[in-house]
Amino acid sequence: MAEMEYTYLGNTGLEVSRFCLGCMNFGSGAEWMMNDREASLELLDHALDAGINFLDTANAYSRGESERIVGDAIAGRDREELVIATKVFFPMGDGPNKSGLSRKHILDQAQASLDRLGTDYIDLYQIHRWDEQVPIEETLSALDHLVEEGLVRYIGASTMSAYKFTKALYTADVENVERFACMQPEYNAVDRHEEANLLPVCEGEDIGVIPWSPLAGGFLTGKYERGSEVPADTRADTDDYTSDRFTDENWAVLDEIRAIADEKDASPAQVSLSWLLHKPVVDAPIIGPRRLDHLDENIGALDVDLTSADIERIEAPKTPQWPAPGKD
Repeated sequence: MAEMEYTYLGNTGLEVSRFCLGCMNFGSGAEWMMNDREASLELLDHALDAGINFLDTANAYSRGESERIVGDAIAGRDREELVIATKVFFPMGDGPNKSGLSRKHILDQAQASLDRLGTDYIDLYQIHRWDEQVPIEETLSALDHLVEEGLVRYIGASTMSAYKFTKALYTADVENVERFACMQPEYNAVDRHEEANLLPVCEGEDIGVIPWSPLAGGFLTGKYERGSEVPADTRADTDDYTSDRFTDENWAVLDEIRAIADEKDASPAQVSLSWLLHKPVVDAPIIGPRRLDHLDENIGALDVDLTSADIERIEAPKTPQWPAPGKD
């Protein structure tokens, strides 16, 4: 297995592994999830033993079940080495004050996440989405309070327009409160719309970037073929996330990735992840394997070197657009 590499998150002094382990699969409910606590813990232990020190979860993942599993996995580990990230925004029950980014909901959910994770502090606390109903000043004030109290070390954001993110950054400067240290955007070799939206802001403001869906919901692993059906036990079959990528342009990208993989004795997934690792703005792609061999394969991308010509081949079929066609 490749030796893990580390980098600093954005302009902070926080050292994170070049891969972040996404923990959305850890829990139960949907068919595409692991639905097996012991298997989840085994995969988490394998990732930690391989040098991954960066774990990303959310309160809404299986209504807290993912956080509890992560908490069990890190119990007994050297907490100082670990970077535990979680998120807040989506509903955690019915009724008023159960969702969003109000001061009340953020403070309530931060404490609930701490309890489920079994830790005294959260390294990276992220807003899962932008809240149109709550002033950004209120949200930032609540997050700043958590940092001042020592319950949160850094704050981050995920998935919004460049205007909203820039507004949040400059509001933090004006109000003299904690600033977002990182952004979690959707970004991979076929979903490149953020190159025309958030990524220039992140580069200009020296914001850390931890992309979600680095393999486009499995499309970039190369396991699908033109005209193929998506298996019923995958997230792709549930919400069309992967099958929506079955376009001529995306198949052209995958053709190049497959060819480069053959040339380098690598897998399409490794080439796809290596493409992200070669992006200067990217710190740590969030991988979400459900099997140990897939985890090892993902980590192996650290040993795949791409030339500028390889990168040009992968990028040639697509021109980044914002808003992305077919997305909100």
